Amino acid sequence: MVWQDIVITIASIVFSVALVPQVIAGFKDRKGFVTLAASIPTTLGLYVLSFTYLSLNLSYSAVTAFLTGTLWWVLFMQRLVFKKA
Repeated sequence: MVWQDIVITIASIVFSVALVPQVIAGFKDRKGFVTLAASIPTTLGLYVLSFTYLSLNLSYSAVTAFLTGTLWWVLFMQRLVFKKA
């Protein structure tokens, strides 16, 4: 494992932990708080980064970027299912 993998992993974990309250609030309030214009490109970008990290053998970074992308995908789905806030 290279030091870059550790740094990217830590940053991705922080981003994921920061999103968890937003995801929980969306389910609790049954509202889609995040706009589609924010959630779609962020989700796709994080999945692309995950694939890129994997191609560079940065496996921990790939997993955490995928996790963060999945949380953004949940926010996207909340917006579609629960409509507007």
